[in-house]
Amino acid sequence: MTIRRMNPKVDEFISKAKKWKEEYEKLRSIVLDCELTEEFKWMHPCYTFEKKNIVLIHGFKEYCALLFHKGALLQDPHEILIQQTENVQAARQIRFTNVQEIVELEPILKAYIFEAIEVEKAGLKVNVKQNAELIIPEELQKKFDELPALKAAFEALTPGRQRAYILYFSKPKQSKTRESRIEKYMQQILNGKGLND
Repeated sequence: MTIRRMNPKVDEFISKAKKWKEEYEKLRSIVLDCELTEEFKWMHPCYTFEKKNIVLIHGFKEYCALLFHKGALLQDPHEILIQQTENVQAARQIRFTNVQEIVELEPILKAYIFEAIEVEKAGLKVNVKQNAELIIPEELQKKFDELPALKAAFEALTPGRQRAYILYFSKPKQSKTRESRIEKYMQQILNGKGLND
């Protein structure tokens, strides 16, 4: 049996948790049984295999969750994986509202974790939609034509930041609202910053 290496940052995270403490402890125990390396990334317990992210434990107001970084590639025979929002491409969650749900699902959770490790061993990648598939709103294209510096700054952003802006600018039904959103964030784009930076 492998010695379980517990990360002191995860100990601290769990000890300070105001909610989901018992759930976190149970999820941690299950994941560590799968012989993953316990790390602390993005302010949450993260479990890796050969330095590749496999699962993350995190909590929200209504539920805590086990997040599979490449969950979109898992078989999900029990139909328990949830796509957080329509814009999340690779990750999937299994959500819990109490420790009993976790206890009941333990063998299934381990099977999903082992499948996620196999996905990583096989080097599988999620086919993410490229920004080329995203349609630049007419109002943004007009601004690009007027200000080539804005277009250059936008193209210098990471694909994720570009995607976030395009989705945010495209959302309103009225052209006027789309224009005002673009105006509001032009300087931020020129400064090389993302929507939420």
